[in-house]
Amino acid sequence: MLWLLLLVAIAAVCLFYIRMNARAERDADNPDAGSAIVEFGRAFPEEAIRALHSTVDRTAIFLRLHDGKAGFIQSHGTHYVCHVIQPGKVRVNTSESGRGLIVHFPDFAYLDNAFEFRTAAEAAEVSLWLLGTFSPKSELEVAGDAAQGLD
Repeated sequence: MLWLLLLVAIAAVCLFYIRMNARAERDADNPDAGSAIVEFGRAFPEEAIRALHSTVDRTAIFLRLHDGKAGFIQSHGTHYVCHVIQPGKVRVNTSESGRGLIVHFPDFAYLDNAFEFRTAAEAAEVSLWLLGTFSPKSELEVAGDAAQGLD
C-alpha cells in the first residue's frame, strides 16, 4: 500500500513538472501584450500610453506616448526590455514587404532589427511615431476646421 501511495505521489509531481514546463514554453513563445504594458508602466510610470502596435510575431510592441515620444517594448521570453525613444533619435527604413520597418537605434544598437506589422498602414504610423512627426487631429478640431471653412 505504501508503494502505491509513493508511486502516485511521484506521478503527480512528474505531471505537475511537465505541465509547468509546457506552460513556460508557451509563455516564452507567445508573449502577452498586457504584461508588456504593465512592465512598461513599472519602468516609466510618468509616461501615458496613447496607442500601441504589436509586430506580427508579437515579440515587439511600439507605443505612442502622450508627449510626442515613442516607446518600445521587446520580449525576451518572459522578460521585457522597455525604452522611451525621443523623436528623431532612430533611423527607420521600410522593409521589402512594405509592411515592415527596419529600425536602427543609435543609442541601443543591440535592439536593431526588422519588424513586420499586420498592415502597411500600421508600419507607416509607427514610423511617424518614431520620427516624431505624428500629430493626429482630434474629432473636435476636424469639426471646428470644417465649420470655419463654411464661413
